[in-house]
Amino acid sequence: MSEIERDIDADQQADEATALTDGFHLLIKALKLNDLKTIYGVPGIPITDFGRMAQASGIRVISFRHEQNAGNAAAIAGYLTKKPGICLTVSAPGFLNGLTALAHATTNCWPMILISGSSEREVVDLMQGDYEEMDQLAISKPLCKAAYRILYAQDIGIGLARAIRSAVSGRPGGVYLDIPGALLGQVMNEAEGIRSLVKVIDPAPEQIPAQHAVTRALDVIQGAKKPLIILGKGAAYAQADDLVHEFVETSGIPYLPMSMAKGLLPDTHELSAGPARSLVLKESDVVIMVGARLNWLLSHGKGKQWGAPHSTKFVQIDIEPTEMDSNVEIVAPLVGDIGSVLSSLLDGMGNDWVKPSVDWTNAIKDKKEANIARMAPKLKNNNSPMDYNGALGALKRVVEEHPDAMLVNEGANTLDFARSIIDMYKPRKRLDVGTWGVMGIGMGSAIAAAIETGKPVLCIEGDSAFGFSGMEVETICRYNLPICIVVFNNNGIYRGTDKNESNGGDVATTVFVENARYDMMMTAFGGKGVHAINPDGLYRAVTDAMDSGRPTLVNATIDPAAGKESGNIGSLNPVSVVGKK
Repeated sequence: MSEIERDIDADQQADEATALTDGFHLLIKALKLNDLKTIYGVPGIPITDFGRMAQASGIRVISFRHEQNAGNAAAIAGYLTKKPGICLTVSAPGFLNGLTALAHATTNCWPMILISGSSEREVVDLMQGDYEEMDQLAISKPLCKAAYRILYAQDIGIGLARAIRSAVSGRPGGVYLDIPGALLGQVMNEAEGIRSLVKVIDPAPEQIPAQHAVTRALDVIQGAKKPLIILGKGAAYAQADDLVHEFVETSGIPYLPMSMAKGLLPDTHELSAGPARSLVLKESDVVIMVGARLNWLLSHGKGKQWGAPHSTKFVQIDIEPTEMDSNVEIVAPLVGDIGSVLSSLLDGMGNDWVKPSVDWTNAIKDKKEANIARMAPKLKNNNSPMDYNGALGALKRVVEEHPDAMLVNEGANTLDFARSIIDMYKPRKRLDVGTWGVMGIGMGSAIAAAIETGKPVLCIEGDSAFGFSGMEVETICRYNLPICIVVFNNNGIYRGTDKNESNGGDVATTVFVENARYDMMMTAFGGKGVHAINPDGLYRAVTDAMDSGRPTLVNATIDPAAGKESGNIGSLNPVSVVGKK
């Protein structure tokens, strides 16, 4: 090496020894190192510059109008990708807005990380009245799977690694990561900072079930006369699609998909028991739960929709041991990840496996055919104003013709009717309100579905549900996303016909502005707005939107009297007996 080369090398080493980095750059590098390249959020103090810098570095930053919608997008991103969806918010009120979505993700077992700026500990702990002062870490802990705070730049790498592993390992869920404003500006040696970053290896390792548990489960299943498989959204999240398909067809057992598991096998599959739901729940003697939980959506395994109390035996596949026996006895618990458990069951079934009797499968087939035939003419009506059957019959055709498209669905009647009427053909194409049954997930879910999959999105909303996140139509137009929103407009919550029983002049609490034109909202932001008054017009408008990829909102006029109280869960509303005899 020449003297000049030695001098250059010495200068480079000196530069490396004195080069500095800061919290901004380290957090961005840590995200990219772990292949987390999309952030959903709302900019503001103290994270505005972080968003700008992340975008400049190549991370896609999708800026929303409200943090809850950004959080719902991050939650769905986690569900679709099995990597933590990232939501970025400002402190205090912004954090609280995002916290609802974080709790929603945790309840649904979807991996998500909420990163929020916050006030400094020394100010918060003494309650000295800082800007948007709040002990965000303490508030978040009861509502998520884990919560961490990073105080020093050299801990950013390990802090994010802990958040990632917590979000996706075991039962996935939401994680809160607290970022005090001063952390982002902390300076340290660049080389040391780079060395402090962590790439998470195997964050969600396989969990193999015990062999004796597999043998016990197979004995219970083989002894059934009327077995049933229930597929939950956990089975869809697992992305073990081929194994699910093989298990159903090898076992020969009819299956009932919960709403977000629709499409794991096509709803038109010969073993699908969806159109015979009441029959199979009432008469099944052994039920195999695959990524589904015996919560309120299944009457806790002991409601009226089931047979005689405690007559049904349950086999449950779940990665969380404490889920077993949560409502009723689980006679054959299988603890492990769905892929590993199904592989073990298939290995144990062998060539001498006896499929269910044709009496059972034919009874289901007959019930399905009768119910489908009964519904068919209702779905083909062209009434104006529309009822739910005619409108959803039109959209059923659209989905059948666009099986790769994403479907987002929320509302009361709009949700209840759609999940039974619209068939799905491929896995993870249907996104809805999930375990909590909350409203307001629509726009966030639709945006994430478009961003993460690149597919066109059909978002079917009740007018009440749309109101929770409708301002995000501006976000959809701003990013020119291929989303078609259909608002089922019946002038109110459940129905638009309720009356105020007092002498006051206010409208009833469930009634909205009559004949509102939601389509004009989309037009205002440069998208396409359409007003549909009958199923034929609705079909044409939505087909055009799905084919064009242009942001579109279709205001679908629904008969104000067509709905019913709380969809199919009106019984959960308490009834006053005061004054009754």
